[in-house]
Amino acid sequence: MQPFTTLTSHMVAIPTENIDTDQIIPAQFLKTISKVGLGKNLFFHWRYNEDGTARADFPLNQPEAQGAQVLLAGDNFGCGSSREHAPWSLMDHGFRAIISTSFADIFRNNSLKNSLLPIIVDEETHRQLMSLVEEDPQTQVGIDLEAQTLTLPDGRSVNFPIDNFSKTCMLEGVDQLGYLLKQDALVAQYEQAHPARVDTSA
Repeated sequence: MQPFTTLTSHMVAIPTENIDTDQIIPAQFLKTISKVGLGKNLFFHWRYNEDGTARADFPLNQPEAQGAQVLLAGDNFGCGSSREHAPWSLMDHGFRAIISTSFADIFRNNSLKNSLLPIIVDEETHRQLMSLVEEDPQTQVGIDLEAQTLTLPDGRSVNFPIDNFSKTCMLEGVDQLGYLLKQDALVAQYEQAHPARVDTSA
């Protein structure tokens, strides 16, 4: 996985609340186990007309949205069924972080495991960001994962929560298995110092 340390980017705002995982990536695109190529199907039913042409009024299709690595989303983002394809599609599109006032727990956990950073902010900060993006779509924010801070356009910094394990994995660019494998020497050292209580050789 790609390490996440700091990021400066403009944002794309989709203020709709309670966006579920089926709206993020519809069920017909879940047959693959590849993370590559899902970005084009992100928000499929909102993003395209029935004939497959792009809807000009959808935020992701607007010229100023190109290159944005931060999604500014409505409350309770990622509710609904658990599907890792949701963070996969967001990341394949180019997003590295999502800002909202809350996330569904399962989506948040799946995102952290895939190095997509969910940032929770208070309602006032969220309203301020929405207003700024509406005024100027090129408005940028800065993210520092080590410091757990989101720097706003006015220079003010707000803290966001993340558990230590997920933070370490994202900073190092490893998943749970990768983190465990990096501790191989320590695991072997522990095993040598603690005789097995159960015979597992049979």
